[in-house]
Amino acid sequence: MTDPLTTHLETHGVALADGATGTNLFNMGLSAGDAPEFWNVERVSDIQALYRGAVDAGSDLFLTNTFGGNAARLKLHDGQDRVRELNRAGAEIAREIADAAGRPVVVAGSMGPTGEIFEPLGTLTHADAVEMFHEQAEGLKDGGADVLWVETISAPEEYQAASEAAALAGMPWCGTMSFDTAGRTMMGMTSEGMVTMVEKLKNPPVAFGANCGVGASDLLRTVLGFMGGGATRPVIAKGNAGIPKYVDGHIHYDGTPDLMADYAALARDCGATIIGGCCGTTPEHLKTMRAALDTRPKGPRPTLDQIAEKLGGFSSAADGTGEDAAAAPARRRRRRG
Repeated sequence: MTDPLTTHLETHGVALADGATGTNLFNMGLSAGDAPEFWNVERVSDIQALYRGAVDAGSDLFLTNTFGGNAARLKLHDGQDRVRELNRAGAEIAREIADAAGRPVVVAGSMGPTGEIFEPLGTLTHADAVEMFHEQAEGLKDGGADVLWVETISAPEEYQAASEAAALAGMPWCGTMSFDTAGRTMMGMTSEGMVTMVEKLKNPPVAFGANCGVGASDLLRTVLGFMGGGATRPVIAKGNAGIPKYVDGHIHYDGTPDLMADYAALARDCGATIIGGCCGTTPEHLKTMRAALDTRPKGPRPTLDQIAEKLGGFSSAADGTGEDAAAAPARRRRRRG
């Protein structure tokens, strides 16, 4: 059977995803170091408000509040025995909000990294990673998630383990990596390398792409890398709302709603068909992104110079691909930062 996300893309061409989870929960009072997944049972009304904010802003899909809902991450809060409960609860609340939207809205079950390092550098085995992701996936499935959404992955081994877990759960899945180290993931994966890896998986994702990273410009350069690498599956772009800055005792992202509207339109022009925001992205940003996707005509694929002119320059000269990627413009002052 065709999953709801694929159906949406077939009928609409582009899907607007949601924004940040952590940023918006911090604005609701979440303290640094606390596990937001506990709010799925302790502060249900706040999680309803989180999800409803994305839906009311026009998102076609939103992620559950389960990013750190695997046993390894929850163990830090003595919650390793509550994986299935907390994931199910997060998805059940999401299902309720999506079903009340009055239009089709996709519930994507968020699955972040384990936080562990694979053998031989670390102690995490492939089997243990698959087991952790599978346990989380079953909880999200129980709660009514439409698709699994693996995100912010750095290691190809972890991406592959999540792929196997999705197959065990019998769930369609999407998967993004974070390209935050001179155009590569922390573990060295390039955009072109990700395209190759995805196509070799026994259980490939419905869509793949990039999230988080170091800014909207860098993320779109990665999207161009996917397209240059021969991507044939739907591509996800979920970039941060600008660059983080420490202001008055807290982290503030400097991307305005207008900048994120430009980012959304450029992401579509770069080739992405699932477009959302990551850290710092609020419902106010999503509203302008929705308007941009609905009203601006699709344009030609932008150059790196055009991306830098609209969104600001890049954090590194190279994107990790090709013999010489130094053609990327150096970071310059943002027009709307």
